Amino acid sequence: MAVDLLTGLLYIAMLAVVIVLGFGIYTLYRSGDEARSRSNKLMRLRIVLQFSAVVLIGLIYFAKEHWGG
Repeated sequence: MAVDLLTGLLYIAMLAVVIVLGFGIYTLYRSGDEARSRSNKLMRLRIVLQFSAVVLIGLIYFAKEHWGG
């Protein structure tokens, strides 16, 4: 049960990473200082989302090792 929940959260996190990456790249190629600043913020958000996805992968591994699944 816990593994299934964590796996679902992992899929959501990976989808969020892809969406933020797409918006960040799109914003990067728009002109202007505001667009550059927004792109920078989106790329920082992408890093946070990637970190959360890696943590979820570790939790899934831990759950499978200790509780099976």
